[in-house]
Amino acid sequence: MDLKEMTIAFPSNDGETVEEHFGHCRQFVLINTRDGKEISRASVDPPEHVPGSFPAFLAEQGANVIITGGMGGRAVSLFKEQNIEVILGAGGSISENLRVFLEGELESKGSECNHH
Repeated sequence: MDLKEMTIAFPSNDGETVEEHFGHCRQFVLINTRDGKEISRASVDPPEHVPGSFPAFLAEQGANVIITGGMGGRAVSLFKEQNIEVILGAGGSISENLRVFLEGELESKGSECNHH
């Protein structure tokens, strides 16, 4: 993704670490970047978790990318319909994942969950 400005969404329960399954998060950390640098960060509470609610909500927030541990195939499709890039396999520190992503080194390495 080569955008001068973008909004990156991270599901989290504590505002610091990536929740490994986005559907279980208590908040989304939204990070706005410009020219590869963080310019702002905010935490927002998600709507009720029903199919399609998170992708639509994050699209309304202007998200271009979601970085998470895993999600179901249907959710991946719904994010793609909203033109939001999905990166799976993330875990640990949001700041570290952001740094690696902005350096162009974070690749989706997780697989879609099949338990839904």
